[in-house]
Amino acid sequence: MGKIEFKNIYKSFGDNHVLCGVDLSVDSGEVFFVIGQSGAGKSVLVKHLIGLLRPDKGRVFLDGKDVTDLREKEFYPIRKRCAMVFQNSTLFDSMTLADNVALPIRKHLGVDQDEALEMAGEKLRLVGMQRYAERFPADFGDGMRKKVAIARALTLDPEFVIFDEPTTGIDPISAAMVDKLIRHLSDNVGVTSIVISHDLRSIFGIADRIAMLYQGKLILDGTQDDFKNSENPIVQQFIQGLPEGPMEV
Repeated sequence: MGKIEFKNIYKSFGDNHVLCGVDLSVDSGEVFFVIGQSGAGKSVLVKHLIGLLRPDKGRVFLDGKDVTDLREKEFYPIRKRCAMVFQNSTLFDSMTLADNVALPIRKHLGVDQDEALEMAGEKLRLVGMQRYAERFPADFGDGMRKKVAIARALTLDPEFVIFDEPTTGIDPISAAMVDKLIRHLSDNVGVTSIVISHDLRSIFGIADRIAMLYQGKLILDGTQDDFKNSENPIVQQFIQGLPEGPMEV
């Protein structure tokens, strides 16, 4: 089963030092949260796995293989194994839900339209949206569109799915539905989920393990109980949502 390792990752954008020597690993089947303030480097870190960013220093490993310096085309099989669900669902408004999900199937698997739509229906069923297959994204709110985006990410049966702020900007009921789906994918489908978030309800609802970044460094990697019992004042300020404390805003 797959394992992801980030070793001593540094990344800067000009004078902005976003990551400063981050070491982190993700084990197969986990629901693994990367948390921290906005701008803490959460999304920047995971984008190194699929080649959207390259580290200034450090290495990235997948199943023990160094993928840091792969060429663009060499990242294609990595991206099939490691799908990403972006914060904005990025569905095509002029296409039905089924056509949105079928698009990557047709592109990557080379099957005809009928077979692609049948396969898309299975993925929509997995996220509870199959009955709406012939409707359009504009018919639904952000939470339902997010579920369709997750169905699309699952089309190539990835081992890993990276969720970038999956509950940001959606109502609490929809957020709970998305959380339940992420948990289901790990427990029942075998997907390893990497969730970028600052949503405390999600973090303490479904996470197996949590890593917190602050000022470019990893300050705690542990279970929900490790975070609740931590004596680190920065951790406590974050998880309690306190307006005052040592954390710089």
